[in-house]
Amino acid sequence: MLNWAVRYYPIVRILESEGLLKKGSLLEIGSGPIGIGLFRKVPFIGCDLSFGFEPKPPMFPMKASATELPFGNHIFDAVLSSDVLEHVPPALRTQVVTEALRVSKRLAIFAFPCGEAAWESDRELRDYYRKSNLAVPEWLEEHMLAPFPGPEIFAGVTGWTVEQIGNDNLQFHAWMMRKELSRVFCLASSAGIRLAPRLVESTLKRADRSPYYRQIFVLRKHHNSAGA
Repeated sequence: MLNWAVRYYPIVRILESEGLLKKGSLLEIGSGPIGIGLFRKVPFIGCDLSFGFEPKPPMFPMKASATELPFGNHIFDAVLSSDVLEHVPPALRTQVVTEALRVSKRLAIFAFPCGEAAWESDRELRDYYRKSNLAVPEWLEEHMLAPFPGPEIFAGVTGWTVEQIGNDNLQFHAWMMRKELSRVFCLASSAGIRLAPRLVESTLKRADRSPYYRQIFVLRKHHNSAGA
């Protein structure tokens, strides 16, 4: 749960600054069965190839591929993709970005582990699972299949401004992922997020410093490109 808070709290702040936290149409790509619904309590569409369990409100689930979204052009105020692109084969990553921008009319947010140091951190986490005789999660095995995406994935984007924001200190991330193997820690952190979300967010924000495990890329459409 704490890992989810680290991932989504910065995105929530971005949506709030854009006036899209409590209103507006939003698509989350690769949402799983919950997605940002833990933190944004208004309806949104979550698309994924499959859902591990019955999706929960306020999400409206839709099975779809990120490389071929079943939506028209420019119909969502915001499109979000959190920790998804690293699971996409490198040859298809640009296509995912292109599709997300196609269906967004003003804002797109892409967050993903970025760079060799982040990849090495996950390799060490996989080794930790193995040495502890624990089953390696499927998502972690997938992280090892290819280098993580980087800023170059947006090099060919036109008509959008791109802002890059660092997220999730590397050392803190490594500590947190090991601590979350403890049920007691997960229960305690979940209770903290539920009972004192502002305090947890403030604490995580102060701890969010370089070197980063994840980068968040915020793309805003140029005003003169709104109908393009």
